[in-house]
Amino acid sequence: MKSIGIREFRDKATHYLASSEIVAVKRHGKLVGFYIPVKESDEQQVQQAIKRLSETVETALVESGLSEEELSRALDLSIKE
Repeated sequence: MKSIGIREFRDKATHYLASSEIVAVKRHGKLVGFYIPVKESDEQQVQQAIKRLSETVETALVESGLSEEELSRALDLSIKE
């Protein structure tokens, strides 16, 4: 996975949107999001994937006992241990 600054993502958006590469986007060195391209697929597949992700996050919250904020911090790749 490539890590880039938000300006590079903005300036080269056309390139990244045409690519199949997952990109971590940072602002001032802190992770602000991911660009995860999807292959041309139907809306139903996309909605199913979003539903599975939501269910997985809910399960992680219940099983870990963490709050949404705590889970978010635990998964924040920009925080050095």
